[in-house]
Amino acid sequence: MERLLTVLMLSVLLLSSAGESARVSNIRLPNSPADGLCAHLIQPYGYPCSEHTAQTKDGYLLGLQRVASNSRYLRRQYGPPVLLLHGLMMAGDAWFLNSPNQSLGFILADHGFDVWAGNVRGTRWSHGHVSLTEKDKDFWDWSWQELALYDLEGMARYIYNITNSKIFIVGHSQGTIMSLAAFTQPHIVSMVEAAALLSPISYLDHISSSFVLRLVKMHIDEVLLVMGIHELNFKSDWGTHMMDMVCDEYANCNDLLTTITGKNCCFNISRIDFYLEYEPEPTSSKNLNHLFQMIREGTFRMYDYGILKNLIRYGRLQPPAFDVSSIPNSLPLWMAYGGNDSLADVTDVQHTLKELKSQPEVLFLEEYGHIDFLLSVRSKEDLYDDMIRFLKSFRKFGSY
Repeated sequence: MERLLTVLMLSVLLLSSAGESARVSNIRLPNSPADGLCAHLIQPYGYPCSEHTAQTKDGYLLGLQRVASNSRYLRRQYGPPVLLLHGLMMAGDAWFLNSPNQSLGFILADHGFDVWAGNVRGTRWSHGHVSLTEKDKDFWDWSWQELALYDLEGMARYIYNITNSKIFIVGHSQGTIMSLAAFTQPHIVSMVEAAALLSPISYLDHISSSFVLRLVKMHIDEVLLVMGIHELNFKSDWGTHMMDMVCDEYANCNDLLTTITGKNCCFNISRIDFYLEYEPEPTSSKNLNHLFQMIREGTFRMYDYGILKNLIRYGRLQPPAFDVSSIPNSLPLWMAYGGNDSLADVTDVQHTLKELKSQPEVLFLEEYGHIDFLLSVRSKEDLYDDMIRFLKSFRKFGSY
């Protein structure tokens, strides 16, 4: 009954905004460096930054920003390369939204790292596809499975080829799902020196976010796909209407961030208007569906197409699992998670840790919620200093 009501209400929203629904995306493809992330958010702070494009095996053109220190001594040197992988409905700008002494992208550059901010397909700072446009249904036919196996691989290989060096990977939230899945693939691991995972996610069956659980119960992910909505963009007209519907009818959204992520101890709420200039970014409805499959089924595996399509695509009734235990012992891992995180639940993180063959370095912060790991005003002292110590223990710094 609840699913039927959701379908009916979404239908009304779509019909009421039919004249505007054709322009569902706010993506703007950069035409020049002046339109890129470097010019918008990084160079104004005095940091050298250059725009790059990596192509995936399935034809997506992904934006990468290479950031160096603004120190005169380090300006023309590159230390070990580090690829930053953002979370769901975010982009590479997420690592630069606070001041230089609080934002991980700037902090890593100031420590001499060769910083590369990644942007997955469909986000603002990525550059489309070799043949598809964002208006094409097929442009949005992907989930985090493709982000792990194609986007991460494509960005890592581009950086590996430019620097002739193994890379460090730092991921937050969806960036950790991508990383853990990708690390089960030997050809990807061969390019990686070590990884640091903030709010690590591979299992989601203990998620406690009341807002997300409500959407799961409503089967909003399946409804969107049935209705032919392939791009999930909360900055579009219908996306705004849908959020209003959910908040008015189904959930208390007075403090939407806490309802979604858990209580964040150190998030600077006074900057929310600035953050909203950049986030949320579009993703695919299929990606949301894949994440909700994980919540419903308690699995960390490939996308479930149903029995018949699974047989065609995978040659089996059920999708193959991403076997966390197959991540090699030789890959050093560092993980940080929080006691107030409603998305990367403590029980689920412990599940991941038990399946790993290796013994990652682990930092647990009781007060931290999901967004604190990215935007806490105390993050440098609370976790980034320890993470940087871990990364620096593997490589001497010098010129590339």
